Order: sequence, then structure tokens, then C-alpha cells
Amino acid sequence: MRYIFKFPDIGEGLEEGTIVEWHVEKGQSVKMGDSLVTMETDKVVTAIPSPRDGIIAAKFGKVGEIIHVGSALVEIDIAGVEGDAAIEEARKPEAEKTVVEAVEEEGAGVVGTLEIAGNSMVLSASREGVTSEKATATRERKILATPVARAVAKEMSIDINTVNGTGPGGRVTKEDILNFTKESSKAKPLTSGSNENSKQSSPQRRVEVEPLSQIRKTIAKNMLQSKHNAAHMTVFEEVEISELERIRGKYKEIMQKEGVKLTYLAFIVKATAMALKKFKALNSEMDNEGGNLIYKRYYNIGIAADTEKGLVVPVIRDADKLSVKEIAKEIIVLSDKAREGKLTLDDMKDGTFTITSYGSIGGLFAVPVINYPQAGILGVGRINKKPVVKDDSIVPGLVLPLSLSVDHRIADGGETARFINTIMGYLSDPVSLLMD
Repeated sequence: MRYIFKFPDIGEGLEEGTIVEWHVEKGQSVKMGDSLVTMETDKVVTAIPSPRDGIIAAKFGKVGEIIHVGSALVEIDIAGVEGDAAIEEARKPEAEKTVVEAVEEEGAGVVGTLEIAGNSMVLSASREGVTSEKATATRERKILATPVARAVAKEMSIDINTVNGTGPGGRVTKEDILNFTKESSKAKPLTSGSNENSKQSSPQRRVEVEPLSQIRKTIAKNMLQSKHNAAHMTVFEEVEISELERIRGKYKEIMQKEGVKLTYLAFIVKATAMALKKFKALNSEMDNEGGNLIYKRYYNIGIAADTEKGLVVPVIRDADKLSVKEIAKEIIVLSDKAREGKLTLDDMKDGTFTITSYGSIGGLFAVPVINYPQAGILGVGRINKKPVVKDDSIVPGLVLPLSLSVDHRIADGGETARFINTIMGYLSDPVSLLMD
């Protein structure tokens, strides 16, 4: 039996993924659980395991190509399932049914079975019998194409329906569009008015088309969702942290010998978690459908991390129960995983509040966008030495700028101000973190 394994939904509303690396080749034997392909989704990069034992008969999609959930990934030859057994597969209840479509296989006497949405039975026929039916179906159905191919065709003003697809199931790919353009330019003679300027003004020379990564698509979707669904309000403050710097300097080298990098962020995470325990509205989310506010009694702090592929937000769990040293260790682990693209879904789910630290790159204040449906996000700016007033005297001080955005539907102005004041109190007097 020919079994076509479709790209599964691996969690949290996944719609598509990009092929990063193939781990199998045609003709290779695989066991259930062996890695078939590594896919980049909108949240993680993960290996997809084989659901069956068998031999790889075909692969669908090239490295860099976008595959939608439910689309074919690999075709597997499974020994011992033929004829009536294959037809019996189609008689299973809908939830268990293998939905298939005929696929012509070079050198085979019969057509294999391909799982694909839209059909409801196993089609088995000779190669000769399927040719005319396949041609008719191709003419009647809407052209299949990858989102990248459609974008490139639109940019180049090409009717995608005139392009022959070479992808899985006749799908038009980006390469098909580019090849179509090359062939068209060869066939079209140059007119007397053609010159170098006209070549330079052609669309493919004036623009560069780069597919959106899954992470970038998610960032765009989440930012819009947050702006459309939350009433943003932002307050700005500065806190003098010379005492924090003194304590950090005292223990930094000691912890460094243990492989722990003691950063300001570790103190800020701890201070935020402790403040959230006093202001439950900032650790909540709004249930619009039920008309309720959901107050969370756990304090998982998301840390916005800047990576080459885009912004990701791994989560430090139960930050209120961790020491500053333990938080510093967690930051190192999660930062390394983020840079190496090894974050899992578990690393990034169930955050209750987010901190974004842009000061190390540049910027004093910002208007951070809430990580919806959370109630707030704290922005941390660049630390500067500035003159400050202490005991009626002007002295040099180390000043940390903070920007706090909240959902004004949930948190009122007074509560927001008291919350950020509490964080500032912990940071200006770090010993107070031990008192609470």
C-alpha cells in the first residue's frame, strides 16, 4: 500500500511550515518515529517523525518551500497492505479515514494512494486509465500554487493559470514562475526601442522578493491582534539603580566562576514577578466571550529575545519562586536555545507577563506592544549615568528607563502607576526583594 503522510498540526493553531532539512531519501527504509523532515513553524523548528514503518517512495516539497497543514510530505510503501485491505481503509469512520487521491508513480503498474483533503475513497487504476481523468480534473479545478509563487506572479504581472506546475500534485512553485519568465523573455524578440535602460526597469531587476518566514508572519499577526483587541496605555519612568549596580558588581565575578552571567535582567524579572503578586490585574487576561477576568495565580515571565530569524518569547516559569541566581541561569539557557533555534512549544507557552529589553541595542523609551492576551508588557531601556538628586545634593547616578504598556480595559491608571512604582522600589533597593 502507498501511504502518504500529511504535514500534521503539531499544536496551537498551526497552519503551515517551511521545510528546513530533509532527513530521508527516496528508497530509504524508515521505522515509526524516525525523523523525516525538519520544519520551521511560526513558533519553533521541529523534526517530524514517521508515523509508519516502510520505504520512502516519494518526497513532496523542497528545502525552503512552504507546506500547509494537511498537505503531503512523504509517500511511504507499507508492506502487507494491498487490494481489499486498502479499500477497507476507506470504510473506516470519518475520524479514522485515510482520504486519498490517485497518484501516478513512474514504473509502477498501478496508481498508489495519496492522502489529500477533498476526496473520500481509494482510487486504484492502471496508468493508462488515469491519464485522461487526471487531465480533465486538472482543467476543472482551481490552479494549485504555493503562497510564494502567487506573490511572485502578482509582482511580475503573470497570470499564474498559464504556468505549468512541477510541484506536488501539479502545484506551481516559485521556481516555475521564474522559469516561465525566462522562457517568455527568450521567446519574445527585442524591439528596436529596447535598450539597457529598459532591461534595468524590468520588475525582476528593480525588486527583490523574499518569502516571509514563519516567525515573521506570526509577529505580524500577533502585533495586529494585540492592537485590534487591547486598549493600549503606556507610562514612562526612570529608576536610579546605583545600589543594584553595587550588589551586582559584588556577586558578578563569584557567579561567573559558576558559569552564571548575572545581568540586570535577572533582577528585573524577579522584581516584576514580585510586583505582579501584589497587583493581580496585571497578571490576568480578559475573557470577552464569557464576560470574565481570568486572574492567574502563577507568574510566568516571558522574555522577548531578538534572534536572526525574528522575535521569540521564551518563558521563565514560576519566577516568583526562583532566586535571582536561578533566574539568571534560566535566562542563559533560554537565550542559547533561542539563538540556536532549539526552542520548543513548551518553552514559549503559558506566559502571564512579558519583558522586552531593547536597551542593550539602543533606545531609552518605547511603546511596547502587549503580548496579547496578556495584560501588560514592560520595556527596559538603555542604562545611563546621569546627575540625580540625593539628600538635596546633585550626584552622579545610574538611571534605568522603563516603559510599561497595559491593557487599559483591565488595568486603571492608578493601579498601573502603583505597579511600576513597586518594581522601581525593588530595583532601587534590591535587598527588599528578600524581605517579601
